[in-house]
Amino acid sequence: MHKSRLACLVIDCKDADLERHETFWASALGRGREEGVKDPKYRDLKGPASELRVLLQSVDHEPRVHLDIETDNVPAEVARLKKLGAQEVGACKTWVVMQAPSGHRFCVVNPQRPDFAENATVWPD
Repeated sequence: MHKSRLACLVIDCKDADLERHETFWASALGRGREEGVKDPKYRDLKGPASELRVLLQSVDHEPRVHLDIETDNVPAEVARLKKLGAQEVGACKTWVVMQAPSGHRFCVVNPQRPDFAENATVWPD
């Protein structure tokens, strides 16, 4: 048995000027800006803990938006999603990039939101 749920909306930005993009998206979405940037490739837009996380990511591919699914068992969630028709594209750091049958990319990641344990869907393995 494992848990998973939608964790994050990721805005992929095709250039390294994330500060400019962070300014736009924080203002457009009414979100706060991250303090003390941990990784220059990412910017976390701050909002209420109960809301979907919004993350900006510097990428080499064309701009797009993708979803992150958080789980307490990445291999089990990847296997579950493969049974539904998704394909594994590759692994990166601690997450797995996948592609839905519709062609949309998404990532399977470790828990990211504070209320994951009490609000995620439980799946039989």
